[in-house]
Amino acid sequence: MRLFLISMALVVPMLAQADIVVSTRTIRAKEIIVAADLDTRPKDTPGAVTDPDVLIGQEARVAIYPGRPIRDTDVGAPAIVDRNDLVVLVFNRQPLSITAEGRALGRGAAGDRIRVMNLSSRTTVTGRIRSDGYIEVK
Repeated sequence: MRLFLISMALVVPMLAQADIVVSTRTIRAKEIIVAADLDTRPKDTPGAVTDPDVLIGQEARVAIYPGRPIRDTDVGAPAIVDRNDLVVLVFNRQPLSITAEGRALGRGAAGDRIRVMNLSSRTTVTGRIRSDGYIEVK
């Protein structure tokens, strides 16, 4: 029994401690995160990212300061459309297919919904960003 208690006392603190990912430098919003920007520290913080591979190639949504835990909500997919970019609007309903030129009124990554102004009609529409940078309007 005593051996069991001693072994549990040694194992339990190890289970409570986990490695979290922290930044090695100040990462500004809209910057792409690379491996050199990340480090791990032994600490248990709820909601903090524990795998640095998840963060590499992601874009910082907020400023990330050195030594502070990085949370899932602090990063996201890199934006492929910026505000004021000229984009192609696509409307597909078989057999009808319409394309038009537009100006992005927001910023986003593939899959995000943003507002876009159709340049020929000056109408504002909402569409989803495709991986090729086109905006699909429904």
